[in-house]
Amino acid sequence: MDFAQMNDPLDTDPGETGEWQDALAALLATQGPERARFVLDTLARQARTARIGWQPELCTPYVNTIAVDQQPPFAGDLAIEERLASLMRWNALAMVARANQAYGDLGGHIASYASAADLFEVGFNHFFHARDQSPEGGHLGDLVFFQPHSAPGVYARAYLEGRLSEADLGYYRQELTSPAALGGTGARGLCSYPHPYLMPDFWQFPTGSMGIGPISSIYHARFMRYLTHRQLLDCANRKVWGVFGDGEMDEPESMSALTLAAREGLDNLVWVVNCNLQRLDGPVRGNGRIIDELEKLFSGAGWNVIKLIWGSDWDGLFARDTSGALARAFAGTVDGQMQTFAAKDGRYNRETFFGQNEELARLAQGMTDEQIDRLKRGGHDLVKIHAAYAAAAAHQGQPTVILAHTKKGYGMGKAGQGKMTTHSQKKLDEKELIEFRNRFNLPLSDAQATSLAFFKPAADSPEIQYLHARRQALGGYLPRRDTACATLPVPELARYAAFALQPEGKEMSTTMAFVRMLGGLLKDAKLGPRIVPIVADEARTFGMANLFKQVGIYSSLGQRYAPEDIGSVLSYREAIDGQILEEGISEAGAMASWTAAATSYSVHGLAMLPFYIYYSMFGFQRVGDQIWAAADQRARGFLLGATSGRTTLSGEGLQHQDGSSHLIAATIPNCKAYDPAFAGELAVILQHGMHEMLVEQQDVFYYLTLMNENYAQPNLPPNVHADVISGCYRFGHYPAAAGAREPGSAALKVTLMGSGAILTEVIKAAHLLAAQGVDAEVISVTSWSELARQAQASSPGETSAACDTDAGAAFVTAKLLQTEGPIVAATDYVRAVPESIRAYLPPGRAYTTLGTDGFGRSDTRAALRRYFSVDAASIERAAWRALQASP
Repeated sequence: MDFAQMNDPLDTDPGETGEWQDALAALLATQGPERARFVLDTLARQARTARIGWQPELCTPYVNTIAVDQQPPFAGDLAIEERLASLMRWNALAMVARANQAYGDLGGHIASYASAADLFEVGFNHFFHARDQSPEGGHLGDLVFFQPHSAPGVYARAYLEGRLSEADLGYYRQELTSPAALGGTGARGLCSYPHPYLMPDFWQFPTGSMGIGPISSIYHARFMRYLTHRQLLDCANRKVWGVFGDGEMDEPESMSALTLAAREGLDNLVWVVNCNLQRLDGPVRGNGRIIDELEKLFSGAGWNVIKLIWGSDWDGLFARDTSGALARAFAGTVDGQMQTFAAKDGRYNRETFFGQNEELARLAQGMTDEQIDRLKRGGHDLVKIHAAYAAAAAHQGQPTVILAHTKKGYGMGKAGQGKMTTHSQKKLDEKELIEFRNRFNLPLSDAQATSLAFFKPAADSPEIQYLHARRQALGGYLPRRDTACATLPVPELARYAAFALQPEGKEMSTTMAFVRMLGGLLKDAKLGPRIVPIVADEARTFGMANLFKQVGIYSSLGQRYAPEDIGSVLSYREAIDGQILEEGISEAGAMASWTAAATSYSVHGLAMLPFYIYYSMFGFQRVGDQIWAAADQRARGFLLGATSGRTTLSGEGLQHQDGSSHLIAATIPNCKAYDPAFAGELAVILQHGMHEMLVEQQDVFYYLTLMNENYAQPNLPPNVHADVISGCYRFGHYPAAAGAREPGSAALKVTLMGSGAILTEVIKAAHLLAAQGVDAEVISVTSWSELARQAQASSPGETSAACDTDAGAAFVTAKLLQTEGPIVAATDYVRAVPESIRAYLPPGRAYTTLGTDGFGRSDTRAALRRYFSVDAASIERAAWRALQASP
């Protein structure tokens, strides 16, 4: 292309402009791109120094970044790979269409995979490494995040590989009715999107919730660097690949960590953004160009950007276009119009696009309408994709994003290609199926095509042999989730928590007790190096500053400055082998780091134990979707909601005071949530959780709430440790004071239950009641949700009327049967939390719940507890009301 011939109406001196352009062309021709880049950088610095108000555009012309003469040779058999990709497309389409033809309401997606099939196939055939399963080991495997709506295509590939059967494909989105689910042998149900919890040997990363995959991939790439720098695992030759949608880039999580990836120089990270220009309802940027927008965003964030716009069929057109007509036409074409071009035929595109001016019309001369219709966008050209992937894999010093231009519903013709409705397209009629067969030259008869028959070549066919050979060269099949991981011994409880079990009334907060236990665990020779402390930006708030010197804060650059507090015993210390992940003000980033560490046992075959501590209000409420995704990924680790409850954090007010996290935590099946009041309870729960996750290797994670309130800590008797784990134990009996009631009168009895920050108020209330002649029994509840789960499991479908002293009775029922009188339960959370056990109370026992429903306020703890009626006086009054109402 001769840029000198591209006239600009703003050019006041075209002759001088041409001289500058000729000079740059001569520099390139004689000294090459490196020298040209140096000169341009020098001139840019000079321009900035002169303050002329100019900076380079972040958007390049709408053409491929990699020129034809820079493309490496294609490393495979192009004809076979094109046939394989066509078979994947067909089997994916058949799977979705058959399910909806039979049942009508199962859903599924055809168009997304139709656009991304070639992007996937080049990765599968040439770039995506699996973990080497050979005895001698080898490559530890790449991490691949798959665009969720393209799951049918991944199943279709696994079918050709022999990892899924034809019967399995027949139970797509029918997980409960498949033979395997019904207890027999045979077909397994295939879940809608990538869900490791549902297919634990297959899917590795959950990406079904838009935006969670992108941010997770960044922090997984960073965690691999963390493992390498701490000399725990060499991840130097591994990549993280993410295939995401252009519409997905609108999610805040997709964009939120781009600068971190660049700042950390994560050249082990490659994103492929499938720019099919459409989201669910219509164009992503109908009045603009999403590829241009994303190029600016990623370039500005410091990423290496590779634009993969046009396929090889366009190379000849660009070569003949000496005036730049194509580039100018593309610059003036918005995505909404580009979508229309995708939906229309060759004649329309000839008249509407190439008919814009004489220059474009001459370029299209000699081409038939069918040839124009078949002009490929870059994301559908295996050769172009391979060149982009190769460049991305070789790039050093930056993460890379490939912006791949595709057509949504590619090859679906009038049934869906480029249509506004294509995302929801589930069915094709007989004519459309025949056209799809013809479009991809599939070896199917009319009867096979119209009946949606799956097709798999013979085992000795060139296609199947090639398929297996390519995957064997890359270490095996993907996706595949591995769970083999060596157990990690847990130190004895007394070694790091004796002070918590026997505090002898010493005052401390449970937050301080946790930090002290964490410090002890970090000193353990075997477990210590595997612990990953994580904070968003509150280490000092939570009393963790002493860990700065002990284990350091991870930084890939080390510490290149002298910190202001260098002489302090708590000075800030960053180190390349630092252990703490201090993520700044980003709960989403900290949660993504936690997930990377919590799934290391599966992703890397190396058990790690993350502890992420944060303001409890900024956990489930703020990043609940990420926590749910971590649960899907079978995470193992500890989440610690500090300054928990609605009244423990005095002064902060509505947005900081948490009254709901335990309610939300109870909805996650593999999350075990505890609200310990005392350091001893916390220690026992920590010990049990570590043993369950690291020794028993159970796929659970723990949510523990911690308080910043200092109060006397009682000793914890060994005989109640098991009950602490089960969810509650009898803390103490407070008999009525002698002479407090009239002689001969019947003894009044009440049972008080409490947890976390409010248990101390419950104990105070027990003392008040005892002084007034009431026998009070105090039950310390460590986990309302565990009590409710165990009760539900012990008597499914039954209520308290069926609960008695039988061996099958719920644990909470059995405990309360050992007490008498009405029951009053109080927590620092909404009343729905203690209400969760109502169905499992002993028959005939009145039950009153007190909680902190509503918005928080800024005030002292005492004022807040009075306001929400969870202080000792309020609990005492509730007990008297219950006693007076009792028969």
